[in-house]
Amino acid sequence: MSLRAIRIALIASLIAGCGGSPPRNDEPTTAKEKQRREAAAERDTDSGGKWGGWRYQGDRNECFYVVGRRCFKNENAACQAAHCKSPKKCDIVGGGPATVGCK
Repeated sequence: MSLRAIRIALIASLIAGCGGSPPRNDEPTTAKEKQRREAAAERDTDSGGKWGGWRYQGDRNECFYVVGRRCFKNENAACQAAHCKSPKKCDIVGGGPATVGCK
């Protein structure tokens, strides 16, 4: 066998071996797709875009107290919106904005 034929056979075998197997159809091909699939598996997905669709309701520029999803400027308005029953009192936890509930 000539030297040229040996080289061609060697190159052909290298090309055939380097291809590897293509990715399986059920595997994600990008990191973003992988994150999306993981989030779907955990049921954390929301099609709302960057922040997931959740937004404060009310004046977000002056949001100091939050009851559920609603923003309030002062503590009194937030406590009234919490609708605490008579034996329970208004409870404020955290800050920036503070979460208001009943204790």
